[in-house]
Amino acid sequence: MKAVVQTEYGVFAVDLETEEVEPVDLEVRGSEPPVLALPRVVAAAAEGSTIVAVIDRKPPLLVSHDAGVTWRELGGGLPPGKAVAISEDDPDLIVYASRNRLHVSTNGGVFWRALAVELPEIEAVSFEPV
Repeated sequence: MKAVVQTEYGVFAVDLETEEVEPVDLEVRGSEPPVLALPRVVAAAAEGSTIVAVIDRKPPLLVSHDAGVTWRELGGGLPPGKAVAISEDDPDLIVYASRNRLHVSTNGGVFWRALAVELPEIEAVSFEPV
């Protein structure tokens, strides 16, 4: 699976398994971010009834699995965030972008793995179209 990352210096495709990075001529895509009645929202993504919101506080993430009726805090060890994406094929696969690094969760945000690669300042992230 690859993430498409918009940075201040262009767009890159990042392979989430091998961590290979290549410049691409793609746009970061995604559905319209959900409108949330939450304070300090930096970014948000939704797929089905799963919503993940990047919040300007610690922990930096909130997740809802019931379309925003209830929320749970996530990412206590993550740095402040810039963007988030949820895989449309697997809502447990989430990519979280901090300033220069991507973090991946394959279990709905319970555990996170930081990719070693550092990128220019990240502005947006999505999953590569298939």
